[in-house]
Amino acid sequence: MSEADRQKFDDIREKILKGMTLAFDRLLEKKAKEDGYLVFSENGKIVHVRARELYEKRKKEKEKAEIS
Repeated sequence: MSEADRQKFDDIREKILKGMTLAFDRLLEKKAKEDGYLVFSENGKIVHVRARELYEKRKKEKEKAEIS
């Protein structure tokens, strides 16, 4: 893979990751406002997580990252 192809790949990858993060943040915010749950799979087991708790935790982590 040439350097130009590698750079193009990295740019597309970065855009996809930003888009996925934005979509997840929006879903999390919406579900937190509705006092809903998100459902994940952890080691093959279904796990229900209260969106509001995850939203608050994620919000604190983002604030810490911005300060650093």
